[in-house]
Amino acid sequence: MKKISLIFAFLIFAAVFTSCNKSNATSKINKSNLDNAKSRDIDIKKGSASISFDTREYDFGTVNEGDFVEKTFKITNSGKTDLIISNAQASCGCTVPVWPKEPIKPGASADIFVKFNTAGKPNRQSKDITLTTNTETGREVLKLKGTVIPKVKTTNTEIGSEVVKLKGALSPKAKK
Repeated sequence: MKKISLIFAFLIFAAVFTSCNKSNATSKINKSNLDNAKSRDIDIKKGSASISFDTREYDFGTVNEGDFVEKTFKITNSGKTDLIISNAQASCGCTVPVWPKEPIKPGASADIFVKFNTAGKPNRQSKDITLTTNTETGREVLKLKGTVIPKVKTTNTEIGSEVVKLKGALSPKAKK
């Protein structure tokens, strides 16, 4: 039994040493991957992008239902690396943001244009526009708020009652 155990241990030992190839591990490194990693590390050391706004909230006051509210938010990259806005999502389909798709260089500015359609949105309104960015927080929120005066709805009650009177006068029951 000792001989079998000894032979088995020798086979495992031989398998371990023969499986390790004596080639140089540094020869297996892809130089382009190494260069990419170095440039990525330099960017990470710069820190994340930082964004500053002329204003984060816009109060459009009071408008009539059916009007369009438009606002341009001015943004500035106050960080040390390119600012990337990958998405801008409004809290409602009635609000449409347009944002820069290309990276914003450090110190450069850009505009985010927002258009709000007030049709069917009477009374007090508040709409959020969420920006997905490469800033430290990962998202920034802009806000539109204000009051929408509802449209005056015309009622046909007076006209309707006259039609009912006419129908009643023309009906066969009315002639009896």
